[in-house]
Amino acid sequence: MKRRETFVLSIGLAGLVALSAQAESQLIAPKAGMRDLATDRPDATESPITVDKGRFQLESSFVSFTRNDDAGTRTDSIGVMESNLKYGLLDTTDLQLVFTPYGRETETTGGVKTKKEGASDLQVRIKHNFWGNDDGDTAFGIMPHFKIPTSTSVSNDEWEYGVIAPFSWDFAERWGLGMQGELNRAWDDTDNKLDWEFSHTVVLGFDITDALGTYVEYLGVSGDHPYDSYFSGGFTYGLADYIQLDAGTLIGLNEEAEDLTLFGGLSWKF
Repeated sequence: MKRRETFVLSIGLAGLVALSAQAESQLIAPKAGMRDLATDRPDATESPITVDKGRFQLESSFVSFTRNDDAGTRTDSIGVMESNLKYGLLDTTDLQLVFTPYGRETETTGGVKTKKEGASDLQVRIKHNFWGNDDGDTAFGIMPHFKIPTSTSVSNDEWEYGVIAPFSWDFAERWGLGMQGELNRAWDDTDNKLDWEFSHTVVLGFDITDALGTYVEYLGVSGDHPYDSYFSGGFTYGLADYIQLDAGTLIGLNEEAEDLTLFGGLSWKF
């Protein structure tokens, strides 16, 4: 492992140790007036719930790994500390910044490897909740977003944008259903132009205990390319009222989809 990647991982692990120490003291007790922790990770379906006004929420992966074999080319991708930092602007609106400080993509064709590495582009998102932030069994929101290119080797140097509409329904005591539609203007490397892309998801979650939860999810992506179909599943574990660990996988269900993604991370509201 390269020195730069080791350094980033060390910072992440040190931060986790410090965070766990805080959880043992001041973070375990619920804060007056703050709503329960609701996260956009680990599944692909975003939550329609926003971060409380004046509060921060950090959702970050420790590391993610993706592998895909396509027409004789194997692509392995690693992302370290991919993070979504949120801030509550209003009681119903938050601002989100999504950024990966280090990513590496390696393509292998006929035994020849090519590698790209660096920081990701910056994604800016604004989520607004229409109902369900504080009460009710259902919730709905909308989240426009755009991507700012950073011109690193892993960047496509293109501005992209779109809008997400997430919905959730707590239909039983320990069961929840989520779904969303997302319309994006995304860069197509094959055609070298921006194309319209539509994705849709549905996720079913179950609280095994007060701390441990699990989910299964379907994700589909259509556009100016063959339809991509995915299955996702994983677990969440609450360390404290506002700290949650997660781990999961994303599996391609057809030839067009990426084969496998593995990830684990943490969410913390403060």
